Amino acid sequence: MPPEQDAFDPDRTAVVVVDMQNGFCHPDGSLYAEPSAAAIDPVRTLVERAADVGARVVYTRDVHPPEQFEDAHYYDEFDRWGEHVAEGSWDAELVADLPTEDAAHVVEKHTYDAFHDTELEGWLDARGIDDLLICGTLANVCVLHTAGSAGLRDYRPVVIEDALGYIAEEHREYAVDHADWLFGETASLTDVSFT
Repeated sequence: MPPEQDAFDPDRTAVVVVDMQNGFCHPDGSLYAEPSAAAIDPVRTLVERAADVGARVVYTRDVHPPEQFEDAHYYDEFDRWGEHVAEGSWDAELVADLPTEDAAHVVEKHTYDAFHDTELEGWLDARGIDDLLICGTLANVCVLHTAGSAGLRDYRPVVIEDALGYIAEEHREYAVDHADWLFGETASLTDVSFT
């Protein structure tokens, strides 16, 4: 069992908002899922609460150059999902309903994992950040892979279970259960407090 939830130190905590983009959260998006749109309000609540106390907010953007998977041996998201969030497209932009203008950092990623071949780890380490409140979409894909990768790097990943997008409810449940059991913690919005 994870330790009892403590209040988070704003100086050592970042909210990581995973892939809240038009392609996933807007009805005209290439991989739109209604629960991803429904996650906008709770994500905004968490972001605003964190910003009010000075905790940093990091957004990730899943972005795929058109040629990314042309020479792929195995890993080909376009084969699995169809073309989505292509570089330079409206699909790849962060949704307008979130306060992104005050983001401390935006990470452009090309896989499910926001740490893979990105500057995220160095950015967090340079600022002394240890605890990550992770929200966004999809719960069992990019959120789960990012949280797992954070745990393997010795961050404290806390998945915010009621600020997640998903395709099917069982996917969200799986992601939350797996994160809690294997590598991190979970919390609801009401559980999150800052010192």
